[in-house]
Amino acid sequence: MSLVDLSSKVALVTGGSRGIGAATAKMLARAGATVAMTYRTRKDDADRVVAEMYATGSNDAGADKPMAVQADVSQADDCERAVAETVEAFGRLDIFVANAGIWIPEETAVREMSDDQWRATLSVNLDSIFYGSRAALRAMEDGGRIVIVSSTAAQRGEAYHADYAATKGAVNSFVKSLAGEAAPNINVNAVAPGWVDTEMCEVPFGRHAGDGRREIEEGIPLRRVAGEDDIAGPIVFLCSDLARHITGEILNVNGGSVLCG
Repeated sequence: MSLVDLSSKVALVTGGSRGIGAATAKMLARAGATVAMTYRTRKDDADRVVAEMYATGSNDAGADKPMAVQADVSQADDCERAVAETVEAFGRLDIFVANAGIWIPEETAVREMSDDQWRATLSVNLDSIFYGSRAALRAMEDGGRIVIVSSTAAQRGEAYHADYAATKGAVNSFVKSLAGEAAPNINVNAVAPGWVDTEMCEVPFGRHAGDGRREIEEGIPLRRVAGEDDIAGPIVFLCSDLARHITGEILNVNGGSVLCG
């Protein structure tokens, strides 16, 4: 048995078709959890992740076959439906990982930012957290874990990406507020990644004739960009009994970059 044993647990991960969400879903499955995940449009990617989860051996640990649910988690009805389908399929919900989010790579000053960009970022990055957490809380009859993906930008700000930083700052306050409400039976925490080697970051990594990634790494004390599993691991830790006495925390997983100005 592994140190992190999530057998008998049912998890729902939003934004599971790629990046941190996909890595988290697969790691939860390897730990024995039965996993449902949402995707918005990328059905082929979601189906591939489900197949990979099933192939990891989660079924051997007594888990049911994982599944993907199409949902736009910025919409309340879709969040309610995703949770309901998970409970209908697996009988319960123990873990909710709110990962879905957007970051627009083009730099935009506040004075030039459109209403549409501001509202879109708030909808996907903040409304989805509220709607998803609310639905999950209503389903967690026997207690559980909620883990929300925040960002280093929530603590440092991010010039020319004020919409993103503002939503993640709000997420941190939401986590701390919800932790007090949900205790003692539900733990609520966040992880705060910095730069991660995902599709979302391809544009800045490719800047300056391909030197963008190297320049970014020079500003990280550990001198490396995180891999997807570097973020998924702490998320799974917070979902486990190893973290049973942790709630209301923002766990920085960014190579020390939050320490830099």
